[in-house]
Amino acid sequence: MTSVATLGAELVAYAAAVSISPIHIGLLLLMLLGPNPIQRGSWFVLGWMVTIGGVVVVLLTVGHSLLLTMDQGSAHRTGLDLLAAGALLALGIKELLERREEGEEPPAWTRQLNRFSAFPLPLLLAVGMGIELASPDDLFLFAKSAGAILAAGLSTKAELALAGGFTLVASLALLLPLLAVTIRRDRVIPLLEGGKQLLFARGDLLVGLLSLALAGYLGWEGIAGLRAA
Repeated sequence: MTSVATLGAELVAYAAAVSISPIHIGLLLLMLLGPNPIQRGSWFVLGWMVTIGGVVVVLLTVGHSLLLTMDQGSAHRTGLDLLAAGALLALGIKELLERREEGEEPPAWTRQLNRFSAFPLPLLLAVGMGIELASPDDLFLFAKSAGAILAAGLSTKAELALAGGFTLVASLALLLPLLAVTIRRDRVIPLLEGGKQLLFARGDLLVGLLSLALAGYLGWEGIAGLRAA
């Protein structure tokens, strides 16, 4: 059993890592700087939240149906930690090496965002959801979050509340600029432009360092699980 405070801190950490998605943040910034910003931005953020919440709920349901044990030292949790650490380590090294090769040039993914942001809204939502579901680091974070909730042994209502809280925290990086534009778009336009330029210049570096940090943490968790087994 995990204490509520420890579980909450763990979920907030995972959700904060999920929220740092340069592609999704970049797409939202482009939409907020373009036509119909509030309508398109709101649907985009809603699609992001539905995707995250849906994945976590599905993982919780599968965990219960398969009676998976996610306590510290269990085979399922240790295997997930070590697998996630290896995948994130590879991703982090790849992002940093690619950033070094590109030098001062914008990352390759930034050149696709202008095209994506001009898509019709339904197609844009599908692209956003697809990118999120294809992100290995986020999928492992979703699995870790669901595993932490399962290990706490809570009621279904409490699990759903935690899944909702996780989704909300994981969406803050998108919700905050959307709310700012809704309240005072004229004042935040320069900030959005500056944020876009910074994100395009440093997004790969941010993802690479975050992936390496998560790989170190999950590797440490996996080793601790092996010792506790």
